[in-house]
Amino acid sequence: MTIDISQFFQVFFDEAEELLAEMERLLLAVDVDHPDPEDLNAVFRTAHSVKGGASTFGITDMTEVTHILETLLDRVRKGEMRLTAEHVDAFLAAKDILKMQLDGHRHGSSVDQDAVGNVRMMLQSLAQDAPVTAMAPIAPSFHTADTQAVDHSGGKRYRLELPAMAHREVQALGAELGLMGHVSITPLDKDRNAMLVTTHESLDDLIAICSFVLNPDDMKVTELPPLDDAQARLEGDERAKVENALGYGFFDSTELQPQGAAGAGAKDGEGYGFFQPLDEIRANAEASSEDARGYGFFQPVEQIRANAGIVDSGPTPQQIAEEEKKAAAKKEEKAHPVPHAAGAESSSIRVSIEKVDQLINLVGELVITQAMIEQRVGILDPMKHERLLNGVSQLTRNTRDLQEAVMSIRMMPMDFVFSRFPRMVRDLAAKLGKKVDFITNGAATELDKGLIERIVDPLTHLVRNSIDHGIEMPAVRRAAGKSDAGRLFLSAAHQGGNIIIEVSDDGGGLNREKILAKAQQNGVPLSENMSDADVWQLIFAPGFSTAEQVTDVSGRGVGMDVVKRNISAMGGVVDIRSARGFGTTISISLPLTLAILDGMSIRVGEEVYILPLGFVVESLQPVPDDVKEISGKGRVIKVRGEYLPLVPLYQMFDITPRFTDPCQGIVVIIETEGRKACLFIDELVGQQQVVVKNLESNYRKVAGISGATILGDGGVALILDVAALIRSSRQLADEQIFS
Repeated sequence: MTIDISQFFQVFFDEAEELLAEMERLLLAVDVDHPDPEDLNAVFRTAHSVKGGASTFGITDMTEVTHILETLLDRVRKGEMRLTAEHVDAFLAAKDILKMQLDGHRHGSSVDQDAVGNVRMMLQSLAQDAPVTAMAPIAPSFHTADTQAVDHSGGKRYRLELPAMAHREVQALGAELGLMGHVSITPLDKDRNAMLVTTHESLDDLIAICSFVLNPDDMKVTELPPLDDAQARLEGDERAKVENALGYGFFDSTELQPQGAAGAGAKDGEGYGFFQPLDEIRANAEASSEDARGYGFFQPVEQIRANAGIVDSGPTPQQIAEEEKKAAAKKEEKAHPVPHAAGAESSSIRVSIEKVDQLINLVGELVITQAMIEQRVGILDPMKHERLLNGVSQLTRNTRDLQEAVMSIRMMPMDFVFSRFPRMVRDLAAKLGKKVDFITNGAATELDKGLIERIVDPLTHLVRNSIDHGIEMPAVRRAAGKSDAGRLFLSAAHQGGNIIIEVSDDGGGLNREKILAKAQQNGVPLSENMSDADVWQLIFAPGFSTAEQVTDVSGRGVGMDVVKRNISAMGGVVDIRSARGFGTTISISLPLTLAILDGMSIRVGEEVYILPLGFVVESLQPVPDDVKEISGKGRVIKVRGEYLPLVPLYQMFDITPRFTDPCQGIVVIIETEGRKACLFIDELVGQQQVVVKNLESNYRKVAGISGATILGDGGVALILDVAALIRSSRQLADEQIFS
């Protein structure tokens, strides 16, 4: 029976991408002067895992790069080579190459072979005092670890009693543990074995390796007392004797035999001096199993130690008490598990986004159907149909809970966005000759996957701007009494039904005079005594830049206007706070999801529209004295001393209304992009949550409309695009006609 492993390629691609991202995160966080050995081991394990997966699937180009990388990492983690910034740069470059190769196999994209060769040469040159040996395919063997050149003497000794396992699994586990120390295997019975591991690694690392092939709870772990020098020497001598007796010297000295005897021996099938006759092998196999003979290679370690005169004293009462405490602590951890750390193994499954979207659409249809049922039963007599109405009420609650649970599936932590920036900040700061400490907060805050993907580009531009324009050069910072390294903060937090994302720096802040001068030069209309908040908004004007010279990082005036336009398209708002000499904070407010919308149902004529609740300030019915006609500008309404332009919705969509006089209808004050307007409608219908349907994919793009939904009566209601309505209204020639 053959297995088609191509079906597992996608799993390898996903896991390799996660491992490479974890490698980058660890490398960016490592302290070059005082590296944490655990971090170095973790980086090594990621490279080792990628190499193992690539080798399994026959992806040789990745295997070759990771082999060189793994060798160098192994030397660093063992202390044979001091970690330097040059090493970190080389490791990050190797990670980039591996990602490029992975994308090449995954998506068929091109791979720059020159870049691959350059990175390989760079890694080779760093390891020049210990040349990297060419790889050769080596069959996994449980005794490979004993032949490693690394000396693990003096390390801790652990006895691992394994559950019943297949012979090949024992071999594979021994090979993996052999990378971490000396391994000896002792058969306990026909199906069970014990391993004696001498290592300088932690017990947690050993258990982590074992968890790949067995359940750690089924394994009994005991820490043995260390051997003194005499015992270690005796054990080593006895092991050498046993290995020589088993033929590890490859050939025993033999006496020449007469030709006749030799011929007779050959006729008897003696295996030409190398092998036993097949019948004898079978007989021995029946008499004693391979497990009992130590797989045909080793005597049981207990027998070796007994022959050497080494006697292990049983565990002392104190050791027994310590083991019991460790077992109790492990049970307590299981009873009260702590949240998973970044990169820790978690119980999850991989599901394609298409299936998630299909599930959300079906739940959306269910919500609409439930609304229809609720509307139909609303006309029934509560006394006669009490049980039916109670059932519908319960259905409404269950549907809302189901909707919230399904919507949470699309929610992803902001860490998926934040994790992209440490590398970018490091490289850009080095390129500009600046020192930047990058600090994130709220990476676990969740946001809809659709918004996560669309927020990456705006945040990237804001972060680059903070480094290039905000944070000063080290010499300038010193002169201002600041530390050489500037600080860049990226944070996320929930606030009501929105998520607030902030990009902050402790740089020089925005220069009010410089911005006003540039705005005047560009012909932007300015008013006297503009507030700081209004001045800061000028930087979002198209083509606006105060940079004195154009670089490949910034200075062309392209970007900030796109940032604001993209965030507005997501229903978000951008706000700027800045203090000269202390830094700048750019705050982005976004809805948590675009699939569900809190809206206000409004009616104009016979049509019902949905007005997103986030843009609504208030609603009122004006008195005639507050309505003014402006020649060539339309009408305005006075609201608490402020004149706001009137946007008649019936004129925008060419609908016959019930009222043409604002004093008879309803005026809803809406606000977006810092501008206010009065939306003139016939009446308010109510407030409700609606499931957003994409109008453009089902029909075509309609000006002033952002989407559609299905109401409880089965009718279709269009969702208003408030920003587009205000922009397209010719009445909004001036934000405030009177002040």
